[in-house]
Amino acid sequence: MNSAPRCRSLAASVLTAISINSAQATDVRQPQVVVTATRTPLAIDQSLSSVSLIDRSAIEASGSTDIVSLLRREAGVDIVRGGGLGQQTSVFLRGSNSNQVLVLVDGVRVAAATTGAYAWEQLPLAQIERIEIVRGPRAALYGSDAIGGVIQIFTRKPVGASGAIGIGNHETGVGEAGYGWQGERGRVGLRAALADSEGFNAQNPAGFAFDPDRDGFTQRSLAGDAGYDFSGMRLSATLLHSDNDVEFDPGDSNARNTAFGLRAEGGGERAWQVQASAAHERLDTPVFFSRFETRRRQLDAQQALPLGIGELLYGASLQHEAGRVLDTGSGEVQYDDDRDLWAAFAAWRGGRGTFDWELAARHDDYDHFGGEATGQAALGWSPNSMFKLRANLGEGFRAPGLNELFSPGFFGFFAGNPALEPEHARNVELAAEFSHSAWQFGLRGYRTRVSDLIDFAGGDTFQAINIGRARLAGIELEWRWQREAWRASGNFTWQEAEDLDSDRALLRRPERKGNIAVEYAIRGGWIGLDLFASGPRPDVSAELPGHALLGVTARWPLAETLDVDLRIDNLLDRDYESIHGFNAPGMTALLQLRWRQ
Repeated sequence: MNSAPRCRSLAASVLTAISINSAQATDVRQPQVVVTATRTPLAIDQSLSSVSLIDRSAIEASGSTDIVSLLRREAGVDIVRGGGLGQQTSVFLRGSNSNQVLVLVDGVRVAAATTGAYAWEQLPLAQIERIEIVRGPRAALYGSDAIGGVIQIFTRKPVGASGAIGIGNHETGVGEAGYGWQGERGRVGLRAALADSEGFNAQNPAGFAFDPDRDGFTQRSLAGDAGYDFSGMRLSATLLHSDNDVEFDPGDSNARNTAFGLRAEGGGERAWQVQASAAHERLDTPVFFSRFETRRRQLDAQQALPLGIGELLYGASLQHEAGRVLDTGSGEVQYDDDRDLWAAFAAWRGGRGTFDWELAARHDDYDHFGGEATGQAALGWSPNSMFKLRANLGEGFRAPGLNELFSPGFFGFFAGNPALEPEHARNVELAAEFSHSAWQFGLRGYRTRVSDLIDFAGGDTFQAINIGRARLAGIELEWRWQREAWRASGNFTWQEAEDLDSDRALLRRPERKGNIAVEYAIRGGWIGLDLFASGPRPDVSAELPGHALLGVTARWPLAETLDVDLRIDNLLDRDYESIHGFNAPGMTALLQLRWRQ
């Protein structure tokens, strides 16, 4: 690292051919258990879906201050942010739109009922225990939104006391503290976190509302959990709340998000669970005289039954969601509407000899546009312990958001349309996995057709209509290697995300991107180097050039229960944009002191 040009050249050449998997501290170890792919616990190496897991150790090893630098290292995931911490953030999974990814927090749907998208910038990383990413349509198990896939966030459940404080440039400070008590039959935990940054100017002169000032961010969050084991049953509850103050050009917003879940479950051969959940979001933006409020209530039930071959999982869901938009200047309610849903699904998993399979079907019935039937099938073949082939066929759909249905628009322009139909998708995926000794490889290819896309293009007033079609296709390569104190991992994504009506690439999704990371463990800590590279990406009225970013992570143990973590992003201080007209962070550093009981 003696010269910036040499590092840039090295980054470009290495990353054109290969890239990394999620957080650089992922161990080669016994398979971990995930639940999102099948709605039941399953070892990750037994899944017939493309699944990635980022656990707490990987989150801490990444040194990330927010979700952006963490998720952008994942194959098939593109993430863009208009500025620094707290600024509007979008996640595209396998080229799908940001509102075509189902986001769950401890099993609770958290996307806004108005826009249909999740506000990723408001997710407190300090409260996350692990993240599970399932690529490809999952409507047969989860219903609406899961066209690109499902991302589920699980909150932390601390045992004992722990905490952290940190400082960084842009006058950034972070802190967290939590305590969890674990008894023979019950537990309770609580964790509070604070993040504050003066930030930097979110827009540059090419931005539509450029204002040469600093755009800061303050986030206060609270997470809690409780559980108790009765005879043959467990009752548990989870809570995640965040309160966010965001400055932007030319004003500020306050956003509050709450997700609460209450679950009862029983184990054994006929495992069952019932979950009642609630999610709230409120966004106040005084400069635009607007307030958006959404509410969702949901009841889910499922049970697994053993069969002669495999297992049958079946369940049902009831959902009520409502949205209201208020003009805070006049006090006038622009719209206040709601809708109801009921759904039922069934899935069969089984295997014989070297083959495994999954079949699933679901019916969703909405009170304003009727029913949607979706299906999914997967087949796996493992001739030996080192090699596995998988094939997946799946369907997805996205129900229109309440804004798309009921918004009066702006002076009649860009109004909603109550006659909208859902967006639909069909997907095929083929994958091969190989592992031997210290090496693991995965290669996946997929193709998704999306139809009935909703666009504000109707008539002279640009009303919302079903008109669009898109093709999403790509290849993902992942690898890992570990030997003694050394670890390395990488991934590479090639994708085509194309609007079939205009024959143009979908915005802000590069055709190629990749990551590579190398880490060396030393004296109870580690030091790591990671590279991220993205090819050019189209944006509104601009073609954004590609860029490569170099990062450094290190941990030094000061005592048995005390560590110092350092993260430096964009070490070479590259100037780039992920959204035209918006600045991206230059070199940023965060130094944290972590303590645990």
